[in-house]
Amino acid sequence: MSTLQRLTERLGDILDEGSVITDPVRLRTYDCDGLTYHRATPGVVVLPESAEQIAAVVRLCDEYGVPFVARGSGTGLSGGALPRTDGVLIVTSRMRRILEIDIPNRRAVVEPGVTNLAISEAVRERGYYYAPDPSSQQICSIGGNVAENSGGAHCLKYGFTVNHVVGIELVTPQGEIVELSDRDPGYDLLGAFIGSEGTLGIATKITVRLSRTPEAVTTLLAAFTGIEGGGRAVSAIIGAGIVPAAIEMMDALAIEAAEAAVHCGYPEGAGAVLVVELDGPHAEVDHQFAAVERICRETGAFEIRVAASAEERAAIWKGRKSAFAAVGRISPAYIVQDGVVPRTALPEVLAAIDRLQEEFGIRVANVFHAGDGNLHPLVLFDDTVPGQGEHAEAASGRILDLCIEHGGSITGEHGVGVDKSRYMPRMFSEEDLDTMQLVRCAFDPKGLSNPGKVFPTPRLCGEVPGVRKGVHPLVESGMAEQF
Repeated sequence: MSTLQRLTERLGDILDEGSVITDPVRLRTYDCDGLTYHRATPGVVVLPESAEQIAAVVRLCDEYGVPFVARGSGTGLSGGALPRTDGVLIVTSRMRRILEIDIPNRRAVVEPGVTNLAISEAVRERGYYYAPDPSSQQICSIGGNVAENSGGAHCLKYGFTVNHVVGIELVTPQGEIVELSDRDPGYDLLGAFIGSEGTLGIATKITVRLSRTPEAVTTLLAAFTGIEGGGRAVSAIIGAGIVPAAIEMMDALAIEAAEAAVHCGYPEGAGAVLVVELDGPHAEVDHQFAAVERICRETGAFEIRVAASAEERAAIWKGRKSAFAAVGRISPAYIVQDGVVPRTALPEVLAAIDRLQEEFGIRVANVFHAGDGNLHPLVLFDDTVPGQGEHAEAASGRILDLCIEHGGSITGEHGVGVDKSRYMPRMFSEEDLDTMQLVRCAFDPKGLSNPGKVFPTPRLCGEVPGVRKGVHPLVESGMAEQF
């Protein structure tokens, strides 16, 4: 009997029969996250309903030396929740209670399985909302948002998850339940945990900051004949000292996909559309809107639409929010990329991506947070055609290289996961990566919490820092692959 089998037998002491999945067919449900290009069938899946149950499962993993991976709604786009075939997948989707709403202190306490949008819906009538808004906010979980430090369209003005989480209860890789707070003196352990992609433990309770609903919101859509005009508009808007709540851009291929999927009705003939949202006091929004409208016309917008109601605002956002899933209407398979470049480098990088399409014989739909240079190229390919998947992977890697070459990053909000771990050495030195792994080792000396993610080669926590001589023991044993 294997170690995992022995551990699985003891899971019945912690969870009821319906909360432990070992059936091979049901396990396939969890073999990937939103990035379907990477798949692995988990050894066993558990569906806990409390922090105490998660802690007990993790203590078993620690006892047996079995790796574990946490999963929320499975909407991640970097393979961060890719399971281990020899490990336990801990799914938090049953932990979806909003435990407390504290309006006077602008706080809400939620379990990790609560969806992002559910928080805003729970406090909307009281004049508040939760600001981070990933495109998948209807289904993505707060636990996953914490793991990836998710952003969204409005992160330009309001920041990422780390700016809106003030406390976390978590289970450590040893199975202890501890609390972290933004009020804790000393090192910012809360900040270290948010965005750690499940490598430092599992969040079981999250205290989020609530934001006051803006007095006024104006949303406009500007259509351009090409993406260059939209880029000029973005630079001019930011250059004028205006910080919109959001500035989003889609190119012609992304528009085509959105029309096929949700019939968003964007202007015909648009080579690019710019969605700009302004919020704040009425007087400020009116002043900014006049400036933004003028800038869009001066930079070549041939049509501008302004939402006159909440329904029209939702219609404008419908195409942008559906963009990732929508490309499934025009391509059998695709890879979602997530890189960052300085705003000033956008035209040059987009032109280079266009040349990559010709070089590799693939199509790329561009959707991005234009205000902060966060690109989301969708690399389209047909996985039934031999070699196309490899070409798409190569083109995807070249896009990340472009981001690094222009002073950007290989990820803005989707995380590194398994998909981009091999690109980390292109951005960081060996000393940088070693220092990061020392932080991980402080939390997880045995390396059991979501191993194989973020870093290209796992580090043994007893190693002396420095350049490795010879083959890494995990590579030699077949547990890790060196690129």
